[in-house]
Amino acid sequence: MIVVIDYGMGNLRSVSKALESLGVSVRVSSDAKDVAAAQKLVLPGVGAFGAAMEELASRRLLEPIKTALASGTPYLGICLGLQLLFESSEESPGTKGLGILPGTVRRFACSSHLTPHTSHLKIPHMGWNQVVTSQKEKGISQKGCPLLKDIPEGSFVYFVHSYYADPTDRSLVALESDYGGRFTAMVWRGQLFATQFHPEKSQAVGLQLLQNFINLQ
Repeated sequence: MIVVIDYGMGNLRSVSKALESLGVSVRVSSDAKDVAAAQKLVLPGVGAFGAAMEELASRRLLEPIKTALASGTPYLGICLGLQLLFESSEESPGTKGLGILPGTVRRFACSSHLTPHTSHLKIPHMGWNQVVTSQKEKGISQKGCPLLKDIPEGSFVYFVHSYYADPTDRSLVALESDYGGRFTAMVWRGQLFATQFHPEKSQAVGLQLLQNFINLQ
C-alpha cells in the first residue's frame, strides 16, 4: 500500500489519481499509524514551507515520517515535499524543516546562488523545462537512480515553484534544470527520492517515474 500523506495542503487528488492509473492501491491519510505502516510514502505539496511544517506538526506526522525514512521506507517527495526534507527555507525564516537532508531552500529572485543574475526571471517558475543528470563534469553520474529508469536524458517535465533546494551535499542531486542558472530538480539518497517538478503533471515522463517508484522493492 502506498500512503499519500494528507496534511491539509497540496495536490493530493492529482497525485493519487496518477498512481491509481498505474494500477496500484493508494491510501490518502493524515493518520500517523498509516504513515508508520506504509510500504511506500508519497509527500506531495503546494503551498508555504512554514504552514506545511505547522500542519505536519499539528497532525503529529513529523516523527512518523522521520522514523519511516530512517527505517528505509521508500519515499517520494513532490515539490514542497522535496523542500520540507531540508533544514530551512528562505520562504519561512526561523522555521525548521524535517532536517533529513543538509541544506536550505532558496528563492529564485533574491538568490545569489544562481548565475547569471536572476532579477529578470518571472516568479514563480511555471511550465515545462528540461532536466539532466547532474555533476557530469565532476564525474558523479546519477544515472543509476532507479526512478530514472527508461527516462531519456534531457526529458521535459512540469514545474510550478518559486523556491528550490540548495543541498550542502551535492552528491544528493540526481537531476538539475536551468532557470537563470542550474538548480536542483531531483534529489536521491538510498530509498529517498524527491522531485521539484510534478510527475503527475509531466505526462509520459512523469508516469514512468511514478511507475519506477511503484516497482521499487
